[in-house]
Amino acid sequence: MSPRSASVNEELRRRSRERLLQAAVELVGERGYEATTLGDIADRAGSARGLVSYYFPGKRQLVQSAVHRLMHRTLEEALEREPHTEDGSERMARAIDAILGLASERPVLMRQHMAGILQAEGFMQCPEQRRLAELLRDTCVRRGSPDVDADYPMLRALLMGAVYAALVPGVPMSVPVLRAELFKRYRLDWELGVPPDTGSAPGGTCVTDLSRYFATGSTESSSDRPDGQSK
Repeated sequence: MSPRSASVNEELRRRSRERLLQAAVELVGERGYEATTLGDIADRAGSARGLVSYYFPGKRQLVQSAVHRLMHRTLEEALEREPHTEDGSERMARAIDAILGLASERPVLMRQHMAGILQAEGFMQCPEQRRLAELLRDTCVRRGSPDVDADYPMLRALLMGAVYAALVPGVPMSVPVLRAELFKRYRLDWELGVPPDTGSAPGGTCVTDLSRYFATGSTESSSDRPDGQSK
């Protein structure tokens, strides 16, 4: 059998990585971080277990990348949903609602994400995190930021702080209260974005089928190896 082209191998690697990210999000959301093993994630993804270490140094890096993927796709979808708008205030409201919506709808996953960031390894750079950063920076720019290098980190910190406050075990703060504080900080009208009293899902982002956020293609077979060779 003739070897596959470089482009085909690259597409297979992309699909394999996407399936691992999706499996990590699903399993940690269902079982929690400690109860989820790399073997469980590989099995759910239909991948050979050895492939996990090919793409990710370990479980924490995989899970953080997976949550960043969910966050940036959720944010991207919220920003670009119809009716499309270039209005900076509306886009800032949508961004806030999207992230707070994840805290409401994916509490186990987002609580683990926050806990992972507070570990010694801290905030890990990955393609998913960089895309999330690009979207939040662009939101600041469209809102009219005079100094995006200062305003983007502040927006990120405020969103992370709000998510943390919403998820503290035993003493969580109300998402509408947190939303109100953020809207006050950015001088946004309450009616922008998706207000929590409209009957829609928080942030307008909740979906049960996460596959829409992960372009995984067909289930991996034994031929989807990174070297392009069959076993």
